[in-house]
Amino acid sequence: MSEFAEYLPELFESMGQVRLRRMFGGHGVFLDGLMFGLVADDVLYLKTDDVNRPDYEQLDLAPFSYVKAGRAIKMSYYEAPALIYDDAEEAAIWAARAFEAARRGENRKC
Repeated sequence: MSEFAEYLPELFESMGQVRLRRMFGGHGVFLDGLMFGLVADDVLYLKTDDVNRPDYEQLDLAPFSYVKAGRAIKMSYYEAPALIYDDAEEAAIWAARAFEAARRGENRKC
């Protein structure tokens, strides 16, 4: 695991016990069993939905995507804004919004 990925539980410690799990060739970022972030190539992406996606789009942040059968597939995770790494309060705000998006997604599955 990279130093960057190892740092994330500390960055989000105000939320509770954040755990990382290897997946997708990177790591999933979990709280209370819900994945609210993912790390790929030392870039953090946070969960979005129709409620919080505009915050990311307003800052021109890119969605996580991968290529499958020659086609780019965009996922509902967007690159985290750089300001969260220097400001614990901002980190908590953005992570909480991502966690809420993950919860809304879980509620839709029920």
